[in-house]
Amino acid sequence: MSSTELTSTRAPRVNSARRLVKKAFRDRDGRFLAEGPQAVREAAGSPGTLLELYVTAEAADRYADILAAARGAGADVVRASGEVVASLSGTVTPQGMVGVCARIGSSLPDLLATAPTLVTVLAHARDPGNVGTVIRCSDAAGVGGVVLTDASVDPLNPKAVRASAGSLFHLPVVTGPTVEELLPALRAAGLRVLAADGAGERDLDDLLDDGSLVRPTAWVFGNEAWGLPETTRALCDDVVRVPIHGRAESLNLATAAAVCLYASARAQRRR
Repeated sequence: MSSTELTSTRAPRVNSARRLVKKAFRDRDGRFLAEGPQAVREAAGSPGTLLELYVTAEAADRYADILAAARGAGADVVRASGEVVASLSGTVTPQGMVGVCARIGSSLPDLLATAPTLVTVLAHARDPGNVGTVIRCSDAAGVGGVVLTDASVDPLNPKAVRASAGSLFHLPVVTGPTVEELLPALRAAGLRVLAADGAGERDLDDLLDDGSLVRPTAWVFGNEAWGLPETTRALCDDVVRVPIHGRAESLNLATAAAVCLYASARAQRRR
């Protein structure tokens, strides 16, 4: 890392990095931002992913191990002022480091070629924080991959990357297929396709009790506000509700996803 501190928020390389908050520039440049020590650490551990690292002097001292990993990954480590790093950050209290990463992602055929037994599908998910949290839950539950349909938000959105807490770099993430082409492909690969919906006819507890969750499964989760349309539910093998035992009206997307994915993960591991 150079001893010279980058202080201008208008420097060309800073402008190039800052514009990656917009999807059009992420798509054009084939890059995205990863903010914070956890995301940067995991990016550095993903070969060929971390390209640049902007870090304050304070953060460089605190996270010397991450800087060493970034250098080992071949990233250009740039000492920058707090103002520069803050200009690249989307948080109120920046953590002192922001990485510029090469675009990552997987294709649906590549994912299915791994013969996954558990897959997460996000159909029409529009909140990047929820998307990142579901990717994190999927990683924790041992899911084989996450698929976002064409109507869902970009998982490389900075807020989604932060919410994934590094899990984005751990498992295949596929973007772009339509619901109509995706769900038959999952079924053809041997996966039972289950829609998670509060109005579902099947109860998650019943599926646990009858042993049907041991089968390879793709869980489909819908929009945060209005769930899954009837046309999507009709393409699934079953529509399943998470039982509400208290007085809460419903569960949010990320919580419902965590409950369903862990139910399947437990059933499959017990088998």
